Amino acid sequence: MMSPPQAAAVIVAAGRGERLGATIPKAFVAVAGVPMLLHAARRVALSPEVGRIVVVVGALDVDRARVLLMQHGVRNVTAVVPGGAHRQDSVFAGLSHLGEAPVAVVHDGARPLVPPDVVTAVIQAAAEAGAASAGLPVRETVKLVDGVDARQTLDRDRLWVAHTPQAFRTALLREAHHRAKAEGFYGTDDAVLVERLGYAVRMVEDSPRNLKVTVPADLDLAEAYARQRQMVRTGIGYDAHRLALGRLLRVGGVEIPWPRGLAGHSDADVLAHAIMDALLGAAGLGDLGRHFPPGDPAFRGADSIELLRRVTAMAAGAGWRVVHVDSTVLAEAPRLAPYIPQMQERLAAALGVDCSAVNIKATTTEGMGAIGRGEGIAAHAVATLINVGQ
Repeated sequence: MMSPPQAAAVIVAAGRGERLGATIPKAFVAVAGVPMLLHAARRVALSPEVGRIVVVVGALDVDRARVLLMQHGVRNVTAVVPGGAHRQDSVFAGLSHLGEAPVAVVHDGARPLVPPDVVTAVIQAAAEAGAASAGLPVRETVKLVDGVDARQTLDRDRLWVAHTPQAFRTALLREAHHRAKAEGFYGTDDAVLVERLGYAVRMVEDSPRNLKVTVPADLDLAEAYARQRQMVRTGIGYDAHRLALGRLLRVGGVEIPWPRGLAGHSDADVLAHAIMDALLGAAGLGDLGRHFPPGDPAFRGADSIELLRRVTAMAAGAGWRVVHVDSTVLAEAPRLAPYIPQMQERLAAALGVDCSAVNIKATTTEGMGAIGRGEGIAAHAVATLINVGQ
């Protein structure tokens, strides 16, 4: 049995991005079409050790960040709060909203490509040692320079470049921040605050792709890395329902005048159900029955378009974005062609894509089988998703 998450995370993303030359707050600068904050939050959330996340942004950006994270279904974001004038003040603000957790992990939103397994490794190291930081050992020759003159060659075998995430036993990190605040000390990371208390910080080797985006060249490199890692997955879905008297006929979120409607526990929207199953398959999230159990009173008469929005958010939370859906509805009657443009609009809105990314075809079985006898309607769907969060 999997143990419960042992860490709560603070993602610090209150920087303005002056050195980046950005015209918008740094958290919202896109890497491969996705805001840096969203990249970072998704990847931190993918660590099974993270139970909840507090996001810290500029005071004017709180609502914008909250909407962004909510729309994309990032798992376990419990608060979005305003930061301070310095990074250290922003971490302190996040800690005050973190609640109780054995380990607190801090990550910079300006490191959008952090591998989830590094987040997990740093948390586990902190749980064991008390404090840990991701980083890279220095592999180049390092000189101590006075002005423009090298005065000494340092022992590179003892040198690391510190990154985030950094994780600490929560009580220790809070003590370190309170001490620094009382003494007016500002450090370049959280590890130095803990070091001032006399604690060692265990280093965990990071990926070179977990770079900090500070200047335009960093953004170019992050863009290249992100596009290299983008993966495409395809899922297939199928659903069928009987036609019954006394039911509304709803297909693709559109009510169609007809003497009989589709029978089912929800509104039985056969097309929406097939698309949901395709999304879940592409994202590796099981099937409809797993998330919406048959007979569950919570879903009696449910609007399948709203369920489709939920499934789209689930896929987004797992790091997948919908790029295209193709579908076929099999119905002997009624004629569905006049309703297809409206279906595309409703489905596209729920999926968060343009109408051109939703293709719907309608056909008959030419009188063959149960569909041909007018006993029911069936639908097939294929969903194409792109990975944007792993």
